[in-house]
Amino acid sequence: LARMQFLQILSRKPGKLEMLVQIPFCQKQFPYTCLSTSACIYSKKKKANGYEQVDQEKYKNLVYSVTSYKTSAQTPETLFEEDNLLYGPPDKHRPPVKAGTKTPKNWVPLINPNKRISPLNSDSNLPRKIALQKKKMPSVTHILQQTLSPQQVFYLERWKEKMIAELGKDGFAKYTKNLFLQGELFHSALESIFLSEEMAIKEKSKDGVISGYLSSVEHVLEDISEVKALESAVHHETLQYLGLVDCVAKYRGQLCVIDWKTSEKPKPFLKNTYDNPLQVAAYIGAINHDANYDFQVRCGLIVVAYKKGSPAHSHFMDPDLCLQYWNKWLLRLEEYMDRN
Repeated sequence: LARMQFLQILSRKPGKLEMLVQIPFCQKQFPYTCLSTSACIYSKKKKANGYEQVDQEKYKNLVYSVTSYKTSAQTPETLFEEDNLLYGPPDKHRPPVKAGTKTPKNWVPLINPNKRISPLNSDSNLPRKIALQKKKMPSVTHILQQTLSPQQVFYLERWKEKMIAELGKDGFAKYTKNLFLQGELFHSALESIFLSEEMAIKEKSKDGVISGYLSSVEHVLEDISEVKALESAVHHETLQYLGLVDCVAKYRGQLCVIDWKTSEKPKPFLKNTYDNPLQVAAYIGAINHDANYDFQVRCGLIVVAYKKGSPAHSHFMDPDLCLQYWNKWLLRLEEYMDRN
């Protein structure tokens, strides 16, 4: 009876009666088995500091990018990379699309099998420069702009909004106008270099704004020879689109469509140039199907020049790579035609 009262007292205190175990107890004094109790003493564990478990070295660049102050204007490329760093690749929950699963419905070869190469004539050493005429057909640039992916449109629009918030509408308009003007001056100076060395020297000394760009591409110019075309219009007779090619020349012995680009941000890899490879492939196909040109091109070159004079990045596109981007271009062209 006394033991039962003792157990009732313990059971009234929640958490104190941990367990009841039947054990032999004082068998010499008590020739039977009794119940014993044990109380558990709880102690609060110290909370672990989450910051101590973070790999500081791994996230060093992330912390720096968030806390550092940027003096230069952001671009769509920087916004894309920052979002990718902070949140990971967009739409990563979607299964990746297998490359090469989609093929153009109206496939046209990149190289024209029916084109005849004319024999060399007396003025063949002079670069072609055909003026761009107004025709009822879309340009390569327009087609690519109208078929941007939703992701590209998002980053371009957000970049535009941030720039307007920082510079104002008038300031942003002036900023974009200056970029366009610098590009035109850069292309004009390169044309002078290929046509006359003396003119190029005058052009370079006259405008200090583009002197950095010209210094940037000096090492690339050493590998370029036999210029075939400069700022010349091309059109694809079968697919009905047109464009203006920067340059067609030999680069390290390979005849290429050369696209000159200026950038405020380094672009060391071809993927950093976004739709530029599609543009080059479109121009190659147009030249090969344009009766105004008595030659065919199989390679491409994208040269990215920098204002401060750092060495330009040159991205060579061999025939296989050009063919891959040609197929992608045909898909974009089909998308544009379907919309219109």
